[in-house]
Amino acid sequence: MTLTPPHQATSVPAPIPSLHTVQRRIHVFTDDPATELTEMATRLSRFNELGIRLEGSEVLDDIAVDMGERAGFLYAMVNAFGEEQAFLGLRNPPRDAGYPIVGRTMSRAHGYCPEVVQRRRGLPLPNVAASPRFQGNHVVDAIGIQSYFGAPIIDEATRLVLATVCIVDPEPRTLADAARLQAIVKDGTRAAAAELKIKMPVP
Repeated sequence: MTLTPPHQATSVPAPIPSLHTVQRRIHVFTDDPATELTEMATRLSRFNELGIRLEGSEVLDDIAVDMGERAGFLYAMVNAFGEEQAFLGLRNPPRDAGYPIVGRTMSRAHGYCPEVVQRRRGLPLPNVAASPRFQGNHVVDAIGIQSYFGAPIIDEATRLVLATVCIVDPEPRTLADAARLQAIVKDGTRAAAAELKIKMPVP
């Protein structure tokens, strides 16, 4: 994960990747390397078709900020999956708050959003320490994340998860508040999909 100011991050291009550039990043979403390579190429091709640039967007930043403010979370992201994770929308804590500042990109293997891509549905983690599968994670170590709520943006045309929307925070939350927080993320998912012109399947 890059812990650099968002405004210093550079644009991430979206070409169709070659086997050479992608093969070291397989085994993240599926155990079948050929399937994962095909899905990645399809995602990047779809981004090109939709005119989605894998870089920061002011509108998507606003969506992330709105989610974070409504939830009371320090961080929020609209996250697209190419050769790495690219935060198209990003909310960081204030620079003088003493928390890490997250940059625009992160390894496809880090964080909890890859799990959302795999499961193709929302992932509410009000207290990551209470879930043995998730309590050990690069993001937890780097930022100290203790709560995460995420949801997928599924493309109706390809049936692939093109992006995810999430909120994360260094403080755990209660189970009683989980439904409210996941609803905020779902609102953000709809708003982000509309901005990206991704038509999602009807539930």
